[in-house]
Amino acid sequence: MKKCFLLFGTLIFLSSCTTPEAVSTARMLGGSSQALLYMGCRAVSGTSVEFEFSQAVTIKRLIFEPEISIASIEDGSTVKVTLEESAEPGSLITVDLLAEDENNNSINVLVSFRARNSRMPGLIINEICTEYSKPKTEYIEFKMKTDGNLGAMRVIIMGNTNSSSQTIYEFQPVEVKENDYVVLHLRTVDENARDEYGINIDESGGSNASASARDFWIPGSSKLIHKEAAAIYVLDQSDDVLAAVMISSDTNPWWNKDYFAEAANFLFSRNAWLSPDGQRGGPADAVRSTGTTNTRTICRDETAENTNTRADWYVTVTSGATAGRPNNPNRYSN
Repeated sequence: MKKCFLLFGTLIFLSSCTTPEAVSTARMLGGSSQALLYMGCRAVSGTSVEFEFSQAVTIKRLIFEPEISIASIEDGSTVKVTLEESAEPGSLITVDLLAEDENNNSINVLVSFRARNSRMPGLIINEICTEYSKPKTEYIEFKMKTDGNLGAMRVIIMGNTNSSSQTIYEFQPVEVKENDYVVLHLRTVDENARDEYGINIDESGGSNASASARDFWIPGSSKLIHKEAAAIYVLDQSDDVLAAVMISSDTNPWWNKDYFAEAANFLFSRNAWLSPDGQRGGPADAVRSTGTTNTRTICRDETAENTNTRADWYVTVTSGATAGRPNNPNRYSN
């Protein structure tokens, strides 16, 4: 099974056409000195894709891989392509496109993007393990609130070692059901680790792998999350925040960094993370991660309504980690 790879240095506002596996090349052919530029693309719906250029163009060649039948092409600076049928939600598609403007400037573009997924499930971030204890890896657990497909859903971590967000994982298409658990392991140290995109959700080995949940693994052995300070959030293809949490071991100093204030502003603007009084969350409003270990994880209270605040969270007791299973309700007392 092909894995999704890391993409570092990605901005918070991500293009719908940008993926960890995306390839985009453009080659100019003849014409005048006025440059014809390819600006990007986006999957508008399951049957509609748009390609942006710096000026009006006529499409001379357009080939999709895997092959997809084209119903119509509307030329212009925004080329609107209508497909005969919808592609699999969130599936990776490669396009070979040749366009020409009125001055006979031609541009050949090769780009990969993910098909529009209008069936992303409602979900919450449910448990976070920030500490590594070989061979037990850090992980983020998600709980599905509705049925849906995870294809093209992106998981972001902003940590205390970087000044911009990171797309650490983008899901390939896979169907999930309400109340399913999904565990994203944040490094791979066991050769038996398997991404569970198929029917069998018990095929993955590795420590912390769950027999009752889908397990997915970030390639490599680098540490991607730190309990001192982190913002974790999930984006759809329109950059809407589906779930978010901010954690901190104390109220400073990492929260003095501009990029954490920007993350708080970003999540507040989308009503995804709030202070208890409904304002923009700050360091005092983050979930306190003090005392966490590989077996004492940060857990959501699954019996309480989601308020998008630190009131939803607690640190579970020693040996209380429950990757892929309901959270242990017993709370750690420092």
